[in-house]
Amino acid sequence: MFKKLLASVGVGAAKVDTQLEKDQFIPGEDVHGKVVVQGGDVEQSIDAIHIFLMTEAVREVDDRKVKEKVSLQKYAVSGPLTIQGGETKEIPFSIQIPFHVPASLGRRLPIWFETGLDIPRALDPEDRDPVTIAPHPYIETILDALENQLGFRLRKVEMEYSKRHGYVQEFEFAPGGNYRSYLDELEAVFFLQENHVEVMLEVDRRARGLGGLFAEALEMDESRASLTLTKEELTSSPQTIARRLQETIDRYKK
Repeated sequence: MFKKLLASVGVGAAKVDTQLEKDQFIPGEDVHGKVVVQGGDVEQSIDAIHIFLMTEAVREVDDRKVKEKVSLQKYAVSGPLTIQGGETKEIPFSIQIPFHVPASLGRRLPIWFETGLDIPRALDPEDRDPVTIAPHPYIETILDALENQLGFRLRKVEMEYSKRHGYVQEFEFAPGGNYRSYLDELEAVFFLQENHVEVMLEVDRRARGLGGLFAEALEMDESRASLTLTKEELTSSPQTIARRLQETIDRYKK
């Protein structure tokens, strides 16, 4: 009885360890692995085992920005089961990385799998496994066009909350080349689909002259644009993508 009481507060309770076949992925890729549950000192019932794909995002609360943990996807790995004291159970799984998952881009954005055991009337054991998500090839082509063809420099990447779109990954670029003289920055959000990418751009123009300063003071200097890049375009060349992006951005030169 005393051991059961201890287990309910996490002492001598079951433990969980998720083991992945690898830790680097791209959106849409399958993830294979197993969840290892190690029984504690007493028998325990587990209602379910779930794996969550997690990241951090910025949300504005009371006029200040705060970081919070965000679940990008929830996966059911197992239904109810019982784990005996000292017993080990291995539950293999195969899940898919969703297309809307953000890219980690090195260590700019932390992304991880979090596994939890739902144990009634007890602390739920958790396990955290960091992973690296590379940009989808379509997104990589767009980034290549912006940086290597049009001269933009990626300055910041973060997840932000949008009332319209939920949590989105926002890319902030510093202008280079010809754009340095009339842009302060360029922000981009990508909505990835199987056969196309919707690109939303926010063009922040540099103030020029009295009219420009007036517009900037009233925060009227930002212009929003969108374009859709097809699978055919995205699999052609960065130069093709660069031309489409340039046509869109150049509308705001004046």
